[in-house]
Amino acid sequence: MSITTRQKQLLAFIEQCQRQEGFAPSVRDMCAALGLASHGSLLRHLQILESEGYLSRLPGKKRTWRLANRSSMNSIPLLGRIAAGQPILAEQHIEESLPFDPKFFGSEDALALLVKGDSMTEEQIRDGDLAVIRQQPDAEDGEIVAVLVEGLETEATLKILRRKKGTVELHSANPTYQPLVFKGKDRARIRILGKLIGVVRRKP
Repeated sequence: MSITTRQKQLLAFIEQCQRQEGFAPSVRDMCAALGLASHGSLLRHLQILESEGYLSRLPGKKRTWRLANRSSMNSIPLLGRIAAGQPILAEQHIEESLPFDPKFFGSEDALALLVKGDSMTEEQIRDGDLAVIRQQPDAEDGEIVAVLVEGLETEATLKILRRKKGTVELHSANPTYQPLVFKGKDRARIRILGKLIGVVRRKP
């Protein structure tokens, strides 16, 4: 049985609290984080995650839910500055490892990039968020990608990919930013690192 997007968000929130606070979130905190008004709705999600082996319970405790088998979980590397032409997962790029299993986001492998600036705000992606990326060299029209542009961007950036009659356009999700348009040989300047598959928002 595959878990839902809401259940993946719940797992990510529990992991974030365990990592930052040292203990699991309360039922009230989980409901607030997911925008759920009913404890019953949350309980159904928790029971499914327990039956699928993602969570375990500690009877008699208020903060009873824990991630199961945390030590066996995969992690997602958080990358810093990436220069064009260098291997994406070169050791010098990795700043830390995020304790999230890529499978939470529907992928066997993933990497994360720190979002800087406000160019993707209309996609609910904010400055300081962590963009979870599945590595792939291309993407479909309209998808959000992590991309490097030779001679223009010194770091990987998030853009919406658009293809129009021999041109490739990189759009922001903020009307104050103009699209970047590449034609002819200039299209080779674009290096797609992967497709956006999730966003993690750290606690302030």
